[in-house]
Amino acid sequence: MITRADCVARDAADVLAPLRAQFAMTGADAEGLIYLDGNSLGAVPAATAARVQAVVESEWGVGLVRSWNTAGWIDLGQRIADKIAPLVGAAPGEVIVADSTSVNLYKVLSAAIAIQQARATKASQIVSERTNFPTDLYIAETLARAHGLELVLANADDIPALLGDRVAVLMMTHVNYRTGRMHRMADLTKAAHAAGALAVWDLAHSAGAVPVDLNGADADFAVGCGYKYLNGGPGAPAFAWAHPRHVAWMEQEQWRQPLSGWLGHAAPFAFTPDYRPGAGMSRFICGTPPMLSLAALECGVDTLRSAAPYGGMAAIREKSTALTDGFIALVESRCAGHGLTLVTPRETSDRGSQASFAHATGGYPIMQALIARGVIGDFRAPDILRFGFTPLYTRFVDVWDAVAHLEQVMTTDEWREPRFDVRAAVT
Repeated sequence: MITRADCVARDAADVLAPLRAQFAMTGADAEGLIYLDGNSLGAVPAATAARVQAVVESEWGVGLVRSWNTAGWIDLGQRIADKIAPLVGAAPGEVIVADSTSVNLYKVLSAAIAIQQARATKASQIVSERTNFPTDLYIAETLARAHGLELVLANADDIPALLGDRVAVLMMTHVNYRTGRMHRMADLTKAAHAAGALAVWDLAHSAGAVPVDLNGADADFAVGCGYKYLNGGPGAPAFAWAHPRHVAWMEQEQWRQPLSGWLGHAAPFAFTPDYRPGAGMSRFICGTPPMLSLAALECGVDTLRSAAPYGGMAAIREKSTALTDGFIALVESRCAGHGLTLVTPRETSDRGSQASFAHATGGYPIMQALIARGVIGDFRAPDILRFGFTPLYTRFVDVWDAVAHLEQVMTTDEWREPRFDVRAAVT
């Protein structure tokens, strides 16, 4: 049985422990806050407030419009993209930062469909996981309708058998947002290619949390989120990636993505009435970038880059699996008999940086009772309690204390208090 003293000792030996000081939320320690929701919104880096203030007061306030040149605003998105690239197994210049995950998915899925149609393939299906994040399914449904395709949804274990010659695109989220199951990107991509399909990956719950190697997996397209494990702040800009072979095809065919905004033009400040797509990944840019949000995102991405001297993503992944292993073991031993069922894979190679438990009747009020105690996770309908572990700031003692609170909530039936069953707009 894991003890609290064991957790304190592990924190003392943790090579990543110094990086916790990068986050402003550490000031809430005296209040007993335990933040286990970085898979929904990352904690604010300590550097963010001053950086955004500098953009407002100096770059915008003094530099005004000149700051597009003098403060490097026009290139900031690409500089951040090049910092994200090694976190996802991409090369400099292969990633762009722009828009939201949903908008970027619309762009890259449109590109995948265009490539398949240019090949004159008879494939007519987009295949995805039934429990994929809803925005991915909504975007795919819209594009399927527009292009006369069929969106086919299946349970994860059934997807390999569906990859036949009718499939044009396989669209998957690397780590499932509900269960935390991490799909084997290289294997599924290889299977898709063997069937003549392209593979599009959503990295929203894996970028910055688990090692990702897009080029190594020979993936075709990917998108990702800036405000979860990249700590970029609520609504932070997202990113997109395309394999260089597809970028070369786009340049040869002069393919334009469907949201052909002015900043994705080959010469945006020529202000010509006709559209010519920019070179490389720049064609996936649409409108004017949000400077305040980009400044915050850069601070968030820099927290991940600071882990390089301590072992980088390998060290982050090692701690992540240790945190989730410990949390699962403690919940199952201390909360046994209270109806909590693990839905996250036990095998660490199949697990992202979260642990999810289902409760048939009390998922929402149980989480609300925990939040009232200062243990912040979240709830996903219909019955999932979701706990995210961000190794840069989550400690082993946080795991022990969180489960101690959960045990008390369950054994005392605290969660049955009517106040915890009042639904808020955001769960």
